[in-house]
Amino acid sequence: MKLKIAFIINPISGKGKKNEIPALINKYLDENKFLSEIVFTKYRGHGTELAKDFVARNFRWVIAVGGDGTVNEVACALIHTNTSLGIIPIGSGNGLARHLGVPMSVTKAIQQLNQSESIYIDYGMVNDKPFFCTCGTGFDAYVSTEFAKGKKRGVMRYIEKIITGYFSYKSQNVHLIGEGIDLKAKAFVLTFANASQWGNNAYIAPQASVQDGKMDISIMSNFPIIAIPALALQLFAKTIDKDLFMTTLRAEQILLKREESGPFHYDGEPYEEGTEILVKTINDGIKVLVKKRY
Repeated sequence: MKLKIAFIINPISGKGKKNEIPALINKYLDENKFLSEIVFTKYRGHGTELAKDFVARNFRWVIAVGGDGTVNEVACALIHTNTSLGIIPIGSGNGLARHLGVPMSVTKAIQQLNQSESIYIDYGMVNDKPFFCTCGTGFDAYVSTEFAKGKKRGVMRYIEKIITGYFSYKSQNVHLIGEGIDLKAKAFVLTFANASQWGNNAYIAPQASVQDGKMDISIMSNFPIIAIPALALQLFAKTIDKDLFMTTLRAEQILLKREESGPFHYDGEPYEEGTEILVKTINDGIKVLVKKRY
């Protein structure tokens, strides 16, 4: 019997037209193994609705075709179900896909589905919102907010916001409370990482695992402008956790207290959050597709 597989495509994710993706799916997906259905999202949150319907219709695999925001929408409907999440990455960062070893080529990602298996991974909760890659406040949340305001997408647009944002963003005082943790700090960046990177192979938490039942908490303090090249190099070299400006903690649950409400993000999607934020890890909460291990 063929396995029922659904593809949920976000037509505005990343850059370029998405109309050719169904043809690629039909060409490279093994029709002897799968019975497929392809749909496009029409508005924000539609991915969750579509994924819930596929779960109710007993689809075994649901594939998010988009960036980390699309992945989040689809994955929210699949937590604690027997339906596995797959990813065809076409977004700006693709953090979770990169962490899981999904190819960045649409064709290769489709072909990998033919030889994939399901594994359990953790996900996080920031108050009542699930996240699967990273969430946080500070400079990365500020950049996500500014990036979302523009009509242009893509990596270069994101880098532009990082460069201009450095000169206008102000660090915030934070208080982190958890088991064995009571830390007050002035944070330029504060990231709670289930997976190891923000996206684009920028590893904010190089040692993070999606299967250890814990999150890595990366706290970057203020740094001089002359340190930017070295910090950028460390982000991509997976050594940022060793920098003097970085503090790394690990916990199952943490309470964040801050002086003011403001920008926060989950999986790169910006929103406003209050002064007290509970972040926790849910162990083995979702099944995802990875390359089959022989």
